[in-house]
Amino acid sequence: MSRFLLVAPPLTGHINPLVAVAAELTARGHEVEWCGYADRIRDAAGPAAVVHECALPEAGELVRPPTLTGPAAFRFLWEVFFIPLAEAMAPAVASAVHAFRPDAVVTDQHAVAGALVCERLGVPYFTSASTSAELVDPLADLPKVAAWLTGRLDALREAIGDPAATHDPRFSPYGVLAFTGRELVGDATLPWERVHLVGPAIAERPGDPDFPWEALDPSRDLVFVSLGTANTDAGARFLHEAAGALDLLADRVQGVVADPGGQLTDPPPGILVRPYVPQLELLGRARAVVSHGGHNTVCEALWHGLPLVIAPIRDDQPIVARQVAEAGAGIRVRFGRVDAPKLAEALRTVLDDTGGHRTAAAAIGRSMRVAGGRHAAADHLEQLVTAHPAASAGR
Repeated sequence: MSRFLLVAPPLTGHINPLVAVAAELTARGHEVEWCGYADRIRDAAGPAAVVHECALPEAGELVRPPTLTGPAAFRFLWEVFFIPLAEAMAPAVASAVHAFRPDAVVTDQHAVAGALVCERLGVPYFTSASTSAELVDPLADLPKVAAWLTGRLDALREAIGDPAATHDPRFSPYGVLAFTGRELVGDATLPWERVHLVGPAIAERPGDPDFPWEALDPSRDLVFVSLGTANTDAGARFLHEAAGALDLLADRVQGVVADPGGQLTDPPPGILVRPYVPQLELLGRARAVVSHGGHNTVCEALWHGLPLVIAPIRDDQPIVARQVAEAGAGIRVRFGRVDAPKLAEALRTVLDDTGGHRTAAAAIGRSMRVAGGRHAAADHLEQLVTAHPAASAGR
């Protein structure tokens, strides 16, 4: 039996892949504990998860102006959230390592406190990459922004890491578990040879006993609409247009809309609107997905062989949307400009497979299943511990 510490930020899309890996490690007889934010982690992993609680930065949860996009959104994300988050998390990560004495750590790519504390304490760690965007150098065309981020990460390393280290803390020298597939990354050269493309990590999640399954109409195609949990501030207009598109197709389509922010008021009849939904169960019944391009939702949809209509908002979403479109598995639309008729047209196209989107999505889904997901991730982690059997001695 080995001990694994998982370090995650308070972002659902970053936690979910690690929940699946934790379940697989536990099933193999290993001991797993978490370092992060107990409410978020236990919502996904269950109430029994052992969590070493971290402090939040002074700004609290991630909140951004709805109109903030592009490079400005990227700088805001790091300057106002990820960098302060690392500073706030570092003491708890160090305390968790000393208390739990893990054989290895898995730290999210954007919870860089995990990487920096591990390098300072000499603990082997894998990076968890919950998006494919960082694997294709998203700042290649923005050298000033890239230089700015490098400077901020160097300063952070001086404060909480090993000043002698030189590697990018977003990519562990021991290896990266990337929960994506080559079909999405395309022909891009990976950052280095120890990036393991394991595909999405799928595991059971807490269900929703109140979800009205009986309201689903088996004679119509189910379309799932979601903008994730981090975009509720920006989604009102788009969700109303999406509801209008579903209404235009009401003779053949039934929509289920995830709306955690309560933005979709007075939806057309026949559309189910819920603050939270059992997403994996719904995807198992759906025929298509309308999404903002969040990487987890995209990969889970493709894992189920579902074509997508994607309206990216910011962050990694434009990159993921481009990858889906280039792979032929979906149609990209303009988040701020698309209207109900255009959305309806895109949905018809993917549902009818006139552009081959369903065929491409099914092929990608098969390849993602072959990649191994949580099983492959657990294999790599066991190999890491085997390669460094004395790593936790003396801590």
